[in-house]
Amino acid sequence: MEETILNYIEPSLTGLDVLLITSGIILAGFIRGFVGFGASIIIVLVLTFILGPHKAVPIAALSGLPSMLQLLPTAIKHSEKQFVLPFGLAAFFAAPLGTWILVIVNPELMKIYIAGFVLLMVCFLYRDVRFPKADYPALLISIGGAAGLIQGATGMGGPPAVALALSRRTDTEKQRANVIGAVTTLNLCSLIPLWYYDFFSTSVVVMSIMCIPLYILATWLGTRFFARFGHDYFRNGALLVLACIGLTALIKAAFNYSNLS
Repeated sequence: MEETILNYIEPSLTGLDVLLITSGIILAGFIRGFVGFGASIIIVLVLTFILGPHKAVPIAALSGLPSMLQLLPTAIKHSEKQFVLPFGLAAFFAAPLGTWILVIVNPELMKIYIAGFVLLMVCFLYRDVRFPKADYPALLISIGGAAGLIQGATGMGGPPAVALALSRRTDTEKQRANVIGAVTTLNLCSLIPLWYYDFFSTSVVVMSIMCIPLYILATWLGTRFFARFGHDYFRNGALLVLACIGLTALIKAAFNYSNLS
């Protein structure tokens, strides 16, 4: 990304800002390619400090679209349809309600509860305590609906999906494909509300397009890393990413909530 072009789009950006944005996009793409989730949250966390949430969230949504297509063949080939379809349908119907909840409930307070839930799930999954009856359609629909609500309200719908996918006793390839399928559904859920509320400004679209080449390259590197080391490191890597996201989100949300109080 050329600094001069970014400065033309966002005159307030410094050289350090450009470096942070570039680093955030590369890290997000690599994590997306390796474990299948976490990219949007990483981008939002980094860009919120620089551009604010009203630009960070739509940039994360738009810049990740090509990588969704990049990873989609893996999800189609290896994912369990009996997992992805009920989860995805429930998430699609619940996401608009989540956007409505965002209007009436303090989002930072919601993020505190969600981050706490994520950290609790990491502890359980690390000790190999899993969702009971993780194959039951009723549970898949319930978690899918909850994830859709969370996605619409806070943009953090991925962790519940990942926790459920890791609870299923299946091989690493299918677990990752299930994660990719579920997270792709959640990301698509957020596009219509963002468009409806006019978040896709010209500067957001241009910056998203500029981020895409780095995002795609980093996603490819993450995918190659999984192909070589995934069976050894996928589960622990996914849990580590979940823990980092949960802890970072908890600290940030608690700080923002204390300032609002």
